[in-house]
Amino acid sequence: MNETDQLDAAFAALANPTRRAILARLANGEATVNTLAEPFAMSLPAISRHIRVLEDAGLITRGRDAQFRPCTLNTDPLQVVAKWTDQYRHIWDVRFDVMAGLLKSMKEPKND
Repeated sequence: MNETDQLDAAFAALANPTRRAILARLANGEATVNTLAEPFAMSLPAISRHIRVLEDAGLITRGRDAQFRPCTLNTDPLQVVAKWTDQYRHIWDVRFDVMAGLLKSMKEPKND
């Protein structure tokens, strides 16, 4: 998968709040599908579909441990997303600097 395809797949996977929550849980370490499903009010097949999307995007990998297939976070695609967003950081920095200046001028007493 080239970098553009990887970026598209990562953004598509990250567009869903359930998948983002699954990734947040996996940031703490590997987990089984059953463990990942616990906090959600949805069926195990629905969670499995979310996991498949994350796996297809390369955001998680699934291992083999006897009858279990634990999921693990793969940060490589997230680094591609970070690299892409970094090219716009200068725009945010300039806008935040302007906003900071405006806020500072609003706090300063006016001498009339």
